[in-house]
Amino acid sequence: MGSPEGRFHFSIDRGGTFTDVFAQCPGGHVRVLKLLSEDPANYGDAPTEGIRRILEQEGGVLLPRDRPLDTSRIASIRMGTTVATNALLERRGERVALLVTHGFRDLLHIGTQARQDLFDLAVPMPEVLYEEVLEVDERVVLYHREPGAGTPVKGRTGDLLEVQQPVDLGGLLGRVVGSRYIATVPHPRWAQHEQQVGALARELGFTHVSLSSEAMPMVRIVPRGHTACADAYLTPTIQRYVQGFRHGFQGQLKDVQVLFMRSDGGLAPMDTFSGSRAVLSGPAGGVVGYSATTYRAEGGQPVIGFDMGGTSTDVSRYAGEFEHVFEASTAGITLQAPQLDINTVAAGGGSRLFFRSGLFVVGPESAGAHPGPACYRKGGPVTVTDANLVLGRLLPASFPCIFGPGENQPLSPEASRKALEAVATEINSFLANGPCPASPLSLEEVAMGFVRVANEAMCRPIRALTQARGHDPSAHVLACFGGAGGQHACAIARALGMDTVHIHRHSGLLSALGLALADVVHEAQEPCSLPYAPETFVQLDQRLSRLEEQCVDVLRAQGFPRSQISTENFLHLRYQGTDCALMVSAHQHPATVRSPCSGDFGAAFVERYMREFGFVIPERPVVVDDVRVRGTGRSGLRLEDNPKAQTGPPRVDKMTQCYFEGGYQETPVYLLGELGYGHKLQGPCLIIDSNSTILVEPGCQAEVTETGDIRISVGAEAPSTVGARLDPIQLSIFSHRFMSIAEQMGRILQRTAISTNIKERLDFSCALFGPDGGLVSNAPHIPVHLGAMQETVQFQIQHLGTDLHPGDVLLSNHPSAGGSHLPDLTVITPVFWPGQTRPVFYVASRGHHADIGGITPGSMPPHSTMLQQEGAVFLSFKLVQGGVFQEEAVTEALRAPGKIPGCSGTRNLHDNLSDLRAQVAANQKGIQLVGELIGQYGLDVVQAYMGHIQANAELAVRDMLRAFGTSRQARGLPLEVSAEDHMDDGSPIRLRVQINLGQGSAVFDFSGTGPEVFGNLNAPRAITLSALIYCLRCLVGRDIPLNQGCLAPVRLVIPRGSILDPSPEAAVVGGNVLTSQRVVDVILGAFGACAASQ
Repeated sequence: MGSPEGRFHFSIDRGGTFTDVFAQCPGGHVRVLKLLSEDPANYGDAPTEGIRRILEQEGGVLLPRDRPLDTSRIASIRMGTTVATNALLERRGERVALLVTHGFRDLLHIGTQARQDLFDLAVPMPEVLYEEVLEVDERVVLYHREPGAGTPVKGRTGDLLEVQQPVDLGGLLGRVVGSRYIATVPHPRWAQHEQQVGALARELGFTHVSLSSEAMPMVRIVPRGHTACADAYLTPTIQRYVQGFRHGFQGQLKDVQVLFMRSDGGLAPMDTFSGSRAVLSGPAGGVVGYSATTYRAEGGQPVIGFDMGGTSTDVSRYAGEFEHVFEASTAGITLQAPQLDINTVAAGGGSRLFFRSGLFVVGPESAGAHPGPACYRKGGPVTVTDANLVLGRLLPASFPCIFGPGENQPLSPEASRKALEAVATEINSFLANGPCPASPLSLEEVAMGFVRVANEAMCRPIRALTQARGHDPSAHVLACFGGAGGQHACAIARALGMDTVHIHRHSGLLSALGLALADVVHEAQEPCSLPYAPETFVQLDQRLSRLEEQCVDVLRAQGFPRSQISTENFLHLRYQGTDCALMVSAHQHPATVRSPCSGDFGAAFVERYMREFGFVIPERPVVVDDVRVRGTGRSGLRLEDNPKAQTGPPRVDKMTQCYFEGGYQETPVYLLGELGYGHKLQGPCLIIDSNSTILVEPGCQAEVTETGDIRISVGAEAPSTVGARLDPIQLSIFSHRFMSIAEQMGRILQRTAISTNIKERLDFSCALFGPDGGLVSNAPHIPVHLGAMQETVQFQIQHLGTDLHPGDVLLSNHPSAGGSHLPDLTVITPVFWPGQTRPVFYVASRGHHADIGGITPGSMPPHSTMLQQEGAVFLSFKLVQGGVFQEEAVTEALRAPGKIPGCSGTRNLHDNLSDLRAQVAANQKGIQLVGELIGQYGLDVVQAYMGHIQANAELAVRDMLRAFGTSRQARGLPLEVSAEDHMDDGSPIRLRVQINLGQGSAVFDFSGTGPEVFGNLNAPRAITLSALIYCLRCLVGRDIPLNQGCLAPVRLVIPRGSILDPSPEAAVVGGNVLTSQRVVDVILGAFGACAASQ
């Protein structure tokens, strides 16, 4: 494995807590090392210290820490680092000035207004990265050939532009007060003004200037602006770290190849390593690691990467090529740069365990590295790690003695048991005195329950990565790495139907191994606005060829011969009139006579669009947003497989007791270093090495592969009986499953919809309902939809009675039928089950359609005075009847407003029909997923847990109301609160809330609210229900199931004929967006929870 020149190759992953070193040594062997990333009492820099220790151990010569290291024996150093990530999270970057076109100074401060948590009453405004803003007097617009227009110039995209005002450089940079670094954000099609400012800034001595046209030359000014700022903010921090790292070596590493991992999974020379490309530097190494090992070892079967750490778990997918995203948010900053598509869930070994209102809860709070889990002996809280320790799945003897205040003690199982016993006491008290008295749980049953809930939480992002994108999770191999993943791998794979788990022999430091296997990458990209059509193919080929030459030249300058350089061309394509662009490569689609010479990008786009979204739009032109070339220099570093030969049966190091479903079982313990190729181990057993513990569960079999890795064949789980009686562990699992169904319905709707409103603005909601139409789970998409769809479903049940049959799908938007406003079309599918005469549950999706007719385009008229002016109306319409989509009838209904004087029918029928089909498809996905749930547990159990989950939400709201009432009583205040606010026309919204402390219930009385108005600020009753359920969820202040149970402790009084319960034909389009906000303000004001509009 060593290099032929007899020198060392170091690959180092510098994480937030630990630094992993993977060294390929002369002579063909490997050394691995794990050390603390921060240990100022012993060393200044962890990567330098790791290299020093290995050189010292291999050479047998003492190397003092205070002297620079000799580099004569070092061939290369590759590093992934969290320096940029930590600087961004902790806001420890450099002082930056932002230069932006006059009039846009607050653009990045305003941002996208996206909220991380829909129910957080104190929404933190992400801090901007710049310290000061300078507005630049300049103006560039598209050339319109109008009289008096100036001379046109050609922009970077090929468009003709008019420079209405050249950039004014006079005294511009003299206004920069304290910043040493500059970020500029100009027009994406015209970079000359930005380049002029950049040249002047460098001339005046600014030490780093980030031009957005160089940092990321793409359209979309807000993420491009954030990217330029992040680049200026973080790059100097990275460069300072690199300089410090260099000083630890003789000659400052002049003759050593030093490469850093970028967020896109490629390596870059340290001199060109920039902040905006470094945020996922650490996790990217792990993806490269399993893609280069597991994918190849498993014969090209798609792989799910499962990296479970202390505070979170990262999941990703590899099926022959890296899956990239080009826009992602980190620490409130949206970066526009190629990044590996890595999904993170806040569930890891350090995730805290709670019991709340009858529900087992794991995370998202974490114990962190300090104080850490309870077993660390520093007074930390109970965590997933403690649960595994109590179950015997972790052995204290296999951990170093680095715990306790003096960092010299072993893990403490006693501390774990004590911390978990406190939670178990709370659980058993609830079971004894709760609504469904049950037998107490043992400490092990409690621990096992939390582990199962944690597993289900980690399955959710994997389902999102597979099922929601049209992939079958059971067709994948689970590649498990990270310190904590080995204890959960079998259970995760089993829950997802996977039959193989692959754990690399260096799984504890796979990110460092990935660095050793990664390639050097250089990318070139520029914006474009050409149509993808035969008349532009020559231009596209020319632009791609120019970028390809640029990539090849850069890689050759780094020492790669042309034979080791490959390039891949991409076009960023979208259908005209949509915002959903896909970055597509034509490497599997060779050129034809009707494509560019670089490949048939059109066929690649259509194929991927169909796979991702389930439809294509053949009549729409395709537009090219960007051209991109990715050049790769093959590093030549490859692992040589030196498997240890099998010598007799595997030796059992010791026997221990591990707890599984059903009780403790004798469990043999094996040492990974003693196992050889061909050894087979029956579960249950533990396989231990210095960096991780692997649990092979009962019914599974582990085998050592020819490369020394562990492949686990996952057997079917022993059938366990789940009854309809309430079990708090199963309740938590069902809570995740129900919510996952609503979330996946939402992803299908987003994927298959065509309109910008649904696909990009995400103005939709999906939900699951019980047989009575009561809400069971609602993915938190749009607040004004929450709870309102329940009214719609229950109206249809009462209205249609027995006239509901298999194959029927209903459409409704009328305010008196539970609608919000007319553009919000609700599609409802009743679900029948063999042997049942009535629907056993319902699924529904509500989406905002951009136009359904009415007096103005967009169907949001500002001056409507009656409902019929606002568009097409559906009270109870069978969109699908007997399995047949009623296109002709729904088309007629959508065009019907055109018969009313002054009104028009829908102005975008094609998008209406496409989005309605997408809503039907989303409902169908929900039916499939609930059908799988019923197939697994039985109809009676699933329906019972629908009821239990509603009762749990009810309990949480009752607890909140009691706590609020008790707090007021303790202060001598009455149990009645009130609030009042007014609309702009003076209409009052009055609320009086009476708390019943004994029952934990309340009456919300809106008597005294103003009457229905002649305009469109009337809000249907369903709007007030939505506002109420939203406020109750916010007041609870933590994650609870969002369902009908939230409203069970509440009686709502709304006077008929008021602005909150208008007549059936009243105009309502403004009430959905304006009056709803006032209702929320009044409810939160009554509880003293939040000031109006905050």
